[in-house]
Amino acid sequence: MAIPQGLLVSRSSLTRAGRFSLLAFAAALSWAAVHAAEPAPSPHWPHWRGPEASGVAPNADPPIEWSEDKNIQWKVTLAGKGSATPILWGDQLFVLSAVETDRVADPADRPQRDPTLEAKTEAPTKYYQFVVQSLDRKTGKQLWSHTAAEAVPHEGLHQTNTYAAGSPTTDGHRLYVSFGSRGNFCYSLDGKLLWKRDLGPIHSRLGWGEAVTPVVHGDSLLLNWDQEKDSVLYCLDVQTGQTRWKVDRDEKTSWNTPLVVEHGGKTQAILNGTTRVRSYDLATGEVLWQTGGMTVNAIPSPVAAEGVAYIMSGYRGADAVAVSLDSRGELGEGQTVWRYSKGTPYVPSPLLVAGRLYFTMANVNAMTILDAKTGQALVDRGRLDGIKNVYGSPIAAAGRIYLADREGTTVVLKLSDKIEVLATNKLDEQFDASPVAVGKQLFLRGHKTLYAIGTAE
Repeated sequence: MAIPQGLLVSRSSLTRAGRFSLLAFAAALSWAAVHAAEPAPSPHWPHWRGPEASGVAPNADPPIEWSEDKNIQWKVTLAGKGSATPILWGDQLFVLSAVETDRVADPADRPQRDPTLEAKTEAPTKYYQFVVQSLDRKTGKQLWSHTAAEAVPHEGLHQTNTYAAGSPTTDGHRLYVSFGSRGNFCYSLDGKLLWKRDLGPIHSRLGWGEAVTPVVHGDSLLLNWDQEKDSVLYCLDVQTGQTRWKVDRDEKTSWNTPLVVEHGGKTQAILNGTTRVRSYDLATGEVLWQTGGMTVNAIPSPVAAEGVAYIMSGYRGADAVAVSLDSRGELGEGQTVWRYSKGTPYVPSPLLVAGRLYFTMANVNAMTILDAKTGQALVDRGRLDGIKNVYGSPIAAAGRIYLADREGTTVVLKLSDKIEVLATNKLDEQFDASPVAVGKQLFLRGHKTLYAIGTAE
């Protein structure tokens, strides 16, 4: 099987299945129409939002029901703590963690946060180990583990964050890892360090911590370095880690992951933001189009299909915008496809599947379903019984939606134009990472435990 050239969403990656009725079976039929003609791929989940950067798991068919003593193939306790979503290439899982050590740093050796910036957290005094692990997909056995860095963080954390919050990514050749202020690292898939790059510290909003997820396409590696001042989008060379280009961004801390999408002969890198939503030419860093920004803390990552990008955020407000990828320049009122201003997510990113956008309101158990073409609400903040606070993003597999909450519960919904719960599954963990689905397996990463849920292949 040919190795895909990084994380790429093409115009045809999700075929629109025409107009949909409000009946439940229509969405299920559209799923089949989208995916039936696809060849069965090797089990890859190269990016935290999946191979299509939309939350869709093509050809996966994980279980609907599980518990601590049902359909658990294996579970492993991970050293330290982390909220980064695992990724998978073939039979290798890659997981990041931050391990607090007993080693106390001398005051003179502790890095300092910029004193001109407001902080509501206290930096730790102990060293942390920033760990990259590879596990066998079928057994959970550790294949290799490396400490990428050992350092004292210069900032504390929001109570819901961890020091391993940015997810890794791979192009099938190399593994790319960012621990933000602690460094950026490139490994071979068998664990050899190929290069590392220090881009300096990130000073996050109120000292709430970081979450830099690399995005790879071809020879380019993107790193969103948004922070409280001197925000930058970096494009590095994948083979050397050297800068191909960088552009300054008039933005504060955002925590979102760029989306790379090909359209009309251009490869665009789309970033969410509070000041502006912007699309950059991946070849040069030039801004191709931009439009009015989102709310403060623009965390959700964009999604795209059929020549349209969808961007949203939902902290102390609500906003979603659909933008044609043919757009150029500054887009004012009436120059976007549509805007929507209710029930948008704070931390989770939206799911785009079969012509529908599925997303939760803020971080709570209320789901909206939009027609992606028109922006019309098919469900407006419908209640999701059985779950509470949600940080992980929803995924779709086999005509179903999987959404995990921070109390260890995962709800399974029928892919539909209404909310139809198929199962509610509880595990003894806390899930901030997003689910991962390949083959007949579902992987759920808690702060300390990684679960492989599945039946026989």
